[in-house]
Amino acid sequence: MQLELRDKVVIITGPESGLGPAIALAFAQENCRLVLACNDLESIDAVAMKTRSLGVQVLPVLCDVTRPEDTDRMAELAIQQFGQIDVLVNVAGSIGPIGDTTWNTSPAEFNRTLELNLSGCFNTMRAVLPRMIARRYGKVVNVGGTFGMRGRAGRMAYSASKWGLRGVTKSAALEAGPYNINVNLVAPGMVDDEQYRNKFIPEAMRRFGLNADDAAQRQAEEYALRRVSTDIDVANACLFLASDMSRQITGIDLPVDGGWAAL
Repeated sequence: MQLELRDKVVIITGPESGLGPAIALAFAQENCRLVLACNDLESIDAVAMKTRSLGVQVLPVLCDVTRPEDTDRMAELAIQQFGQIDVLVNVAGSIGPIGDTTWNTSPAEFNRTLELNLSGCFNTMRAVLPRMIARRYGKVVNVGGTFGMRGRAGRMAYSASKWGLRGVTKSAALEAGPYNINVNLVAPGMVDDEQYRNKFIPEAMRRFGLNADDAAQRQAEEYALRRVSTDIDVANACLFLASDMSRQITGIDLPVDGGWAAL
């Protein structure tokens, strides 16, 4: 399957950490032109260098997605540099408080999680969609999470933000569809990353009295495919939804979780 993403202009928020670097690299490998938007330019030096080493054009942009003026500027700089915006991938987000019940979550923690995970995506979409509408073409991929599909005790703020993002995605898909714009959501489950290895696995070892390998195996057995997702799995889903191979798909929630949320 040829994704035919060469020279597409792709804005990626939050490229500096978590899933962001893998997603940025995946689009660079497809020869896209990248706008890397983050609130600390030094933090994306390594990502920018790696993507440029593949011969693609990269525009780093200082952008706090919770500030509408920043997201408006991000969109304008992308147009000035590349003349168009083809794809928006909203990766920037917060994991929110972990382990706190609803009644132990502070209003500040709750509001901050919603501001980044939900309002941040709204701000970028609000800035970018008019540019896509003008060209009658565009792809928006919001990165949500499976806790926004099933909920999770101790993760109320995060779950609330990701449930809300599903609503934003579906409403925007209906509104933008007549302009040949697809709006979809990728919902990663547990991902085998630094946080998984350094936080989740040690906690599972402590709780269940297991060694690291057995703790990882215990987690994998929760999934139909008996394996934990990787950041490449999530990046590949983003590539597909950003390509014209998915031209007839919009408004969906695509779990990338080995069969946890839907089964």
